[in-house]
Formats: sequence, structure tokens, C-alpha cells
Amino acid sequence: MYVTLIVLAALWGAASGSLIPRAAYRFSVEPDEPWRDTCPAGHALTGAARGWLGSTRCAMCAAAPVPRAVRTGPTDRGDGGEDAGQYPARYAPGALVPVVTALACVVLAAATGLRPELAVWLLLAPVGVLLATIDRRVHRLPDRLTLPAAAAAAVLLGVAALLPEHGGSWRSALLGGAGLGAFYYLLYLINPSGMGFGDVKLALSLGAALGWYGWGVVFAGGFAGFLLGAVYGLVLMVLRRAGRKTGIPFGPFMLTGALLGILLGALAA
Repeated sequence: MYVTLIVLAALWGAASGSLIPRAAYRFSVEPDEPWRDTCPAGHALTGAARGWLGSTRCAMCAAAPVPRAVRTGPTDRGDGGEDAGQYPARYAPGALVPVVTALACVVLAAATGLRPELAVWLLLAPVGVLLATIDRRVHRLPDRLTLPAAAAAAVLLGVAALLPEHGGSWRSALLGGAGLGAFYYLLYLINPSGMGFGDVKLALSLGAALGWYGWGVVFAGGFAGFLLGAVYGLVLMVLRRAGRKTGIPFGPFMLTGALLGILLGALAA
């Protein structure tokens, strides 16, 4: 049964992760810009959920690619950069994100086992990968994702608390979300240029997930995020790719730290 659980988690992660690249492409815009609704060549994105779900390959570009001589606009390579004058059929990365999502789901299933909160972690994991992908590309955590994620974490963990064999506390989860959110809000007030308000909103859902297993896990997961971010920034400075005032996307480190904290709490529960 345990092996079956791991396999199902991997399949879920790969399937849900395959839907992330298009959503990340559409969300990865500057704050004042509307969400993308076309491929780099201007073809409308179609598919389920009003075009939010679908392939990362533009069928029209693949069928009738724009001649190189007349390609004048920039194309998103999928890694945050742009290649002027190129319009590939694939406008977003299609392999790495599903693999990362599948791995995250596998380790969560392995650590949590058959406890009911596993369903919550598996539902939130793809959202976390999506947020990390967007933040890495444009240093932004959209309210359209962070706020529903916070509400979903609170509600879903409340449901899990009603089921037998659960390994945490809903009250502790709510307090953890409020506590970590308040801590990040304080950091934002102290240094708005160093801490984005999107990080504050993300802290609400991460604090709830970590708080499910207690305050020790909240501290561990929160500290891990800061440690990972600090190490990354230090490495960039050593390599002279960043200065002391260079902004880095902190969301991926918050999410990775939270994942490590949840794994620790799940194993100890």
C-alpha cells in the first residue's frame, strides 16, 4: 500500500505539474500589465479554463512558423529571458516543472503516509511550484494565487482535522498562519524594498501548513527559508553576479523551507 501511495503521488505530481508551465507563462508579467492571453507570436491561447490549462506548444506556430526575416518581436524562453527575433512553437518549458512537482509530491507522500493531511499537501504542492516559477521569472507573487492558497490551506486543514488518524492541529495551523504572516508583515514594514508584500501573503498559507505540526515546525521551516535565501545571495555575491542591494526572488526559498519543515513535522508526527 505504501508503494502504491508513492506511485500515485508521483503520477499526480507529474500530471498537475504538466499544467503549470502555461499558467506560469500567463502569470509572469509586470504588475501593471494584464495576464498574457497570447503566445509570443500573438496567437490566442485556447484550451480548458479559458486558456489557462493546456499545452506549452503553440499549434499555430508549429503549423505555420513566422519566417525568420519577419520575426521582430521578443519571445519568452521560459526562463525569464528573451530571444529577440525568434518565435518557437514551444513558448514555455515543458519538462523540468513537472519533474520538480512530482518529486515534491513523492517526498510529501513518503513522509506523511496515509494521514489525511497528505491530500492537502498534494493539492497545495502544484500551487507552490507555480508560485516559485512565477517569482523566479518576474519577482512577483500574484494575489490571484497567494490569497486563495491561504484560504484553501485553512479550510482544507480544517477538514483534515475532522478525519481520523490526522497528525496535526487545526488551531495550531491557524495560529501558525497568522504568526508567520505577522512576522513577514513586520519585516515588510521595516524594509519594504527588501521584502515584498507578496511574500507576506504567501507566508499566510506557509505558516498554516507548518503550524499544522506545531510551532517548532513553523520556526524550522521559516528559518530554513531565510537560510536558503541568504546562502543563495551570498553565492551570487561571491560570483559577482549580484550586489548587496540586488533583489532576489524570495518566494522559492520560502516555499523550499516550508517543504523541508513539513517533511520534518510529518516524519515526527
